[in-house]
Amino acid sequence: MAEESDAEKTEPASEKRLEQAREEGDVPRSRELATFAVLMASGAGLWMTGGGILKSLSTAMVSGLALTREQVYNPDVLLRRVGGDIADVLITCLPVAFAVMLVALAAPLMIGGFLFSAKSFMPNFGKLNPARGLGNMFSKNSLVELLKAIAKTIVVGAVAWLVVMSQKDAVMGLAVESVSAGSMHVIQLLGAAFLFIVGGLGFIAAIDAPYQIWHYADKMKMTRQEMIQEHKESDGNPQMKGKIRQMQREMSRRRMMANVPTADVVVTNPTHYAVALKYADGQGGAPRVVAKGADDVAAKIREIARENGVALLEAPALARALHQHTEIDDEIPEALYAAVAEVLAYVFQLRAYKKAGGRYPDRPTRLAVPRQLDPHDPLFESKFGKPASDNPDNNTDTANGATP
Repeated sequence: MAEESDAEKTEPASEKRLEQAREEGDVPRSRELATFAVLMASGAGLWMTGGGILKSLSTAMVSGLALTREQVYNPDVLLRRVGGDIADVLITCLPVAFAVMLVALAAPLMIGGFLFSAKSFMPNFGKLNPARGLGNMFSKNSLVELLKAIAKTIVVGAVAWLVVMSQKDAVMGLAVESVSAGSMHVIQLLGAAFLFIVGGLGFIAAIDAPYQIWHYADKMKMTRQEMIQEHKESDGNPQMKGKIRQMQREMSRRRMMANVPTADVVVTNPTHYAVALKYADGQGGAPRVVAKGADDVAAKIREIARENGVALLEAPALARALHQHTEIDDEIPEALYAAVAEVLAYVFQLRAYKKAGGRYPDRPTRLAVPRQLDPHDPLFESKFGKPASDNPDNNTDTANGATP
């Protein structure tokens, strides 16, 4: 079997393509179904109200032939009477007309649903192209329409012949019936013939409606290249999206680096991780992470901290735990309150020493970092699994202390 060409329309239409087609006024429609529904509604309406309509027409005819002297010599009186007779006939026919109008409006909506598109009213000069018109004449759709026309002719002719032959005796008997009885009998015969013939058209409509749905789906199919192109247009070019994400990361990184000078302390690993903490005294809440990173980002955080006089403290386990369990602008986990409080106490004492002198504060060496929060502790791995990135400093850093 030959491999499918990318130019072949083998893929079902996407929701976007179908929506665009609807906006352009292109939806599946079955004219045969609409015609059948309208004819059936009008025939049924005449069948049920034919007697009343005939009586109203008869009354109007009798009234129109019986003229008084006043009506003959006064055109205004004659016009009022004629207008009243016409109004009576119209009122009698109104239920049938209203029912047919509703069916005529609703029948096309049975396939394709309601649609109003202003684009359908726009002139399309491409339809005036003779070559395109000639091509449409010999298209598959034109062949189907020709076959439908032939089928309708055969079905209507066959049903009409069968109805006439079955009612032959009744038609011949109309000659001996009275005018009133014969008129009613003729209406009944015509109504029955009409309904049978329209029922034959229903057979055509039952075939045409599913065909139109299939034909529309087949017409709207897409090639693989069209699917790929639409996917790119909908989701964006992958390269462009990658550039946008990269720009977003750069902007986020610059904002984060701008927060480093405002930090109270930067906790390091000492080289792999760096987490900058800030405590807003008097505003309540726990200390927050204003910046964090690993490798090159961590080195940049340490560089900015040194340039701006922000205290750096080597506390490997705390740095790893903060980096693992917090995001930017997050408050530190409650389990790390004690360790971070000890770090901040050291930082504040260091500031006081630099301002007023006195005794140099002791650097914290054993911070209370729970083992299950340290991503390089076996207890953490047993609970959460192996961390996403390995720590190259793990072999040289102490578990819960700070490098002096």
